[in-house]
Amino acid sequence: MYGPLWRALPGPTWLRVLILLALAAAVVVVCFQWFFPWVSDYMPLNQQTVGEGTP
Repeated sequence: MYGPLWRALPGPTWLRVLILLALAAAVVVVCFQWFFPWVSDYMPLNQQTVGEGTP
């Protein structure tokens, strides 16, 4: 996966590295802005079940 991506990028090595860093930062921003909040609606991580059902 990384080989074809590296070969598809234009420019010298330093420019490819900058492009890849920018792409990685964009993926992180998209995950934190849209993906993680959307997934949290479907994950029961905020439900506290300790102590329920015991007299």
